[in-house]
Amino acid sequence: MEDLFSADGRASEYVDQAIALVMTYAPKVLLAIITLIIGMWLINRFVRVLDAKIGKKDPTLNKFLCGLIGAVLKILLLISVASMVGIATTSFIAIIGAAGLAVGLALQGSLGNFAGGVLILIFKPFKVGDVIEAQGFLGSVVEISILYTIVNTFDNRRIVIPNGDLSNSSLTNLSAYDTRRCDMKFGIGYSDDIDKAKSICKRLIEEDERALKDPEPLIVVGGLGESSVDLTVRAWTKSGDLWPFYWDMQERVKKAFDAEGISIPFPQRDVHMYKTE
Repeated sequence: MEDLFSADGRASEYVDQAIALVMTYAPKVLLAIITLIIGMWLINRFVRVLDAKIGKKDPTLNKFLCGLIGAVLKILLLISVASMVGIATTSFIAIIGAAGLAVGLALQGSLGNFAGGVLILIFKPFKVGDVIEAQGFLGSVVEISILYTIVNTFDNRRIVIPNGDLSNSSLTNLSAYDTRRCDMKFGIGYSDDIDKAKSICKRLIEEDERALKDPEPLIVVGGLGESSVDLTVRAWTKSGDLWPFYWDMQERVKKAFDAEGISIPFPQRDVHMYKTE
């Protein structure tokens, strides 16, 4: 009988302790959950507003900076919520630091990409909107995030390139300058009039408003091929006009050469057959 009363006493004591714990920590946990929900909403709202503001001034920086600020604010929010529940902040920070070290060792490539993104934003080898050629791809930069740079190719493919690769290898920025030189080569027959062919090329360039007057176009004999005299034609255009100008010149030169009796030879071989007994 005494054992029964003793067991009931211990059970009652445990219930009282449980109720005391609930009464002590339930408000803290509830307040922490509310703080976490409201804090996450405010952080996401702040990041969206910041993204819109910075995006208007510097579309290259906004995605990277907003992603970094959002991550830092969320970590600080978690630390604050943990302290509200009663977890020692110093211990919590130590746990996060140890976890961060372990994750950092496991994700060295990602850290390299993060460092590469920082270098890209500091030294600015390219920016959003530039056309670059890197890692075997040619396209327009649409976003520079914390870890990756997104490039849209001209045949509408979305390429994701790690920032570490971009910061540690060569790339070509085709939008770095306002003007570019258009290099072309046209072959004429050995029996054709070189001066006439050069005059036709010069006239066609002068008639095209996309060709710049300064620097002046260059039209010279660039080489003597196996079956043609190769004319090297170089003209300067605005960067956006280069390829349309190049394609139009190919067609216009062909038609003008045909009209003026200038031949565009193609490789030919004479085959001699000998009959042996």
